[in-house]
Amino acid sequence: MGPDSSPKKWNLKEQRNTYLQWFSLADEDGDGRLTGSDALKFFAMSNLSKPELKQVWAIADSKRQGYLGFYEFMTAMQDSNVQLISLAQAGNDISQETMSNADLERLQPPTMEGLAKKLKKKSGGKGESAIVACHPSESPIPASWFNSKSGKKIPLKSVTSIIDGLKKLYIEKLRPLEKTYQFPDFVSPLLTSSDFDSKPMVMLLGQYSTGKTTFIKHLLKTSCPGAHIGPEPTTDRFVVITSGPDERCIPGNTVAVQADMPYSGLSSFGTAFLSKFECSQMPHPLLEHVTFVDTPGVLSGEKQRTQRSYDFTGVTSWFAAKCDLILLLFDPHKLDISDEFKRVIGSLRGHDDKIRIVLNKADQVDAQQLMRVYGALLWSLGKVLNTPEVNRVYIGYDHPQWGSFNDKPIRETAAGPLGMELFQKEQDDLLSDLNDIPKKACDRRINEFVKRARAAKVHAHIVSHLKKEMPALMGKAKAQQKLLENLDEQFAKVQKELHLPPGDFPSVEEYRELLSAYNFDKFEKLRPKMVQGVDDMLAYDIPELLKKFRNPYD
Repeated sequence: MGPDSSPKKWNLKEQRNTYLQWFSLADEDGDGRLTGSDALKFFAMSNLSKPELKQVWAIADSKRQGYLGFYEFMTAMQDSNVQLISLAQAGNDISQETMSNADLERLQPPTMEGLAKKLKKKSGGKGESAIVACHPSESPIPASWFNSKSGKKIPLKSVTSIIDGLKKLYIEKLRPLEKTYQFPDFVSPLLTSSDFDSKPMVMLLGQYSTGKTTFIKHLLKTSCPGAHIGPEPTTDRFVVITSGPDERCIPGNTVAVQADMPYSGLSSFGTAFLSKFECSQMPHPLLEHVTFVDTPGVLSGEKQRTQRSYDFTGVTSWFAAKCDLILLLFDPHKLDISDEFKRVIGSLRGHDDKIRIVLNKADQVDAQQLMRVYGALLWSLGKVLNTPEVNRVYIGYDHPQWGSFNDKPIRETAAGPLGMELFQKEQDDLLSDLNDIPKKACDRRINEFVKRARAAKVHAHIVSHLKKEMPALMGKAKAQQKLLENLDEQFAKVQKELHLPPGDFPSVEEYRELLSAYNFDKFEKLRPKMVQGVDDMLAYDIPELLKKFRNPYD
């Protein structure tokens, strides 16, 4: 049975200690993770029906990782002091509405049949405190996997989550292909353990003074270390804002060599960039779940003639591949899309599903002007994005509850009652989008992994085809030059022969520039077995992985 069910208040410390004992019992292999099979055995003691337990798991595993850590386990038992299992045992339906309306004072801890007997048996008469003292709340996933040789097999018993499974597939099947065909030199550096384990990221892009830093400030309800806000160009560097034990700024060169941070790939942009990169750390509950990337203002007008000392477009492209959401911010008074901004937006190719467009400071123009500005922005974006469909444009203003996208007070006389209602709905929609990011993080990891695998496979076919087209003895330089000049034809040839989707192929111009630095004759020949391994991974291994770690009560 559970703890004493008398009406006395069950304090937080008692709850945590009790649930730690329960978690230790349920986590049979002691790895700090409660998988579906573990849950089936433990939650069965509650005597709830399968549909009720399905709802409990769905709420506790909101990130859809395929397992419950200790804190997710506590959520299954209690969410803001609301015991989900207790609610079900009391005859309530399990839903967010039920949780918010529950009577916290009368709700008792869940009853788990036979639990006390099992706890006593596990402790061996040594007392329950020994269990609490030695049990880990979360065990780190072995980063040593990535230090092993590519061909080394990782035992299936080590895979206790979807992310673990992706790591295993990457090391055993995808990374060997990437290394063989020099994929990191062309597209993206090899992945590390921290790339899989990192928190979701949100990147903000826009011209100077469109409110990027202010947007982050109001989401956090405070300024972050090193942040400056003003009408002049204030952010002159890429700043990653993440959680940390204290407030401090870490220089870019230091950040790039830290193994527990997913920024080692930025070293390829050189010291010139790393001197314009830093990490701003601070303790904050929101930053426990999301990392923000603040960027320098995109240049426009005469400023574009001043060349940056690093590849700005390349850096934004690198972050775009890692981010879960990309916010493009516009000011009603700065709607022109400069040449650099066009290049930046072009570098986001393939990440359209992540892009959200924000027309900030919209309350600084009246309703008629807003209508014209909105139309002009859609027209400009349609030409730059080069698609018949344009992403939704969110409208930002001062919100009385959530803060603002700018520091200026809202002009109610200019906006009018309809404008006020419009602004509120627009900002609520965007904030709802941001709130969903942690829940969708695991799905996004899978999406990016599949996208990378498809890109690596196409890259392998391209370079092996170019190798095959080279002559055996004479005229190699001339043949390579001809292949470069007709690279679009070679892409079409590979696509037609292998029946590959045209959307999986990279930009011809970008690849032509990259390929010009290589000797095609030195590329590897196609290894069908290696490519087939990646095909099997996409067709069978990943679906099986998702099936294995789905809701155990489905």
